[in-house]
Amino acid sequence: MELVAEKYKNTEIMIIPDEWVVVEISDVALVLGGGTPSTRINDFWDGDINWFTPTEVGYDKYLFSSRRKITDLGLRNSSAKVLCPGTILLTSRAGIGDLGILKCEAATNQGFQSLIANSKINNEFLYYLMLTKKNVLLQNASGSTFLEISPSKVKSIKIPLPPLPEQTAIATALSDIDALITQTEKLIEKKKAIKQGVMQELLRPKEGWEKMTINDCCDILNNLRKPLNDAERQRMKGDIPYCGANGVVDYINEYLTDFEMILMAEDGGYFDEFKTRSIAYRMSGKCWVNNHAHILKAKSQFNQDFIYYSVVHKNILDYINGGTRAKLNKSELKNIEIHCPNKDVQDSISIVLNEMDELISSIDFKLLKLKHQKQGMMQTLLTGKIRLV
Repeated sequence: MELVAEKYKNTEIMIIPDEWVVVEISDVALVLGGGTPSTRINDFWDGDINWFTPTEVGYDKYLFSSRRKITDLGLRNSSAKVLCPGTILLTSRAGIGDLGILKCEAATNQGFQSLIANSKINNEFLYYLMLTKKNVLLQNASGSTFLEISPSKVKSIKIPLPPLPEQTAIATALSDIDALITQTEKLIEKKKAIKQGVMQELLRPKEGWEKMTINDCCDILNNLRKPLNDAERQRMKGDIPYCGANGVVDYINEYLTDFEMILMAEDGGYFDEFKTRSIAYRMSGKCWVNNHAHILKAKSQFNQDFIYYSVVHKNILDYINGGTRAKLNKSELKNIEIHCPNKDVQDSISIVLNEMDELISSIDFKLLKLKHQKQGMMQTLLTGKIRLV
């Protein structure tokens, strides 16, 4: 028998405060599925009714608009209903358990079991509570072709229910930290955009700058890389980064290199997304590099960070070999051109851009702390371990 603190009680799902009760989803919400228009009708798109699919849900708390719109004709030939703002869209296929709250009228395809809260539950409280039920939803899913959770299974899921004032207080607290997270994410995007503009200006070739190749500026140390398969990495678990094309992919207990380097994707890189995604990254200290990244180290008369900033968002598509997997061969890497000022100017530019990166990293760290804080709040507030009322 598990010991229960005073003013708390054991229930079939968890220990909860005495004032809380256990209910099923069907007690507090109407569960509605979606539907797909008949494939015999060709003109149901290009309407003005929002039409959501599961791939659009799970990224943002609020859903303001869908990628595609449907006509009344399409809706009439579907089992879907127009859902009012406030409805919680819950994906019931593929990415089961992803959520979003409608801020518009909309309909969905059959990949949803959407929740319309009744007067017994605060809508945002229900949203946050369902965020904690993903594992329960997956456990109740079934299917041979693809996993799916039925409406009856969703309706029968048991949840803890505080009194309405406490639901509202919990929802407000979690909404407040969500707003801080969103604000911080927007600040990061703003700082990144500013940095991008500064980079473009600082790295724009000016009078006296010299056109050089990667081979002129860097030693290419690919002889220091070695791939490891999954089984080998499992036997070598540790805290030393194991690096691939686009970043650290694992941690092991041995290293092959111990110096500052630039790693540039050989294959599997984001070459065609260079404007928004990095095609190179920096590593310092002990690490192990596999054969999917080139190892670059600036020669003594060049600033390593300047070389990094010169290539990290560079369009190198003319140097990429096609085929089933885009690849930057070493022979082509050597010929990539960059414009270099004298070493003093390289140093000055690197200082400015490094300071901007450090600021962005500090805000990134703040964002991570806020997300951890939110998880802790959800674990304590939604179980009654900490009371707000």
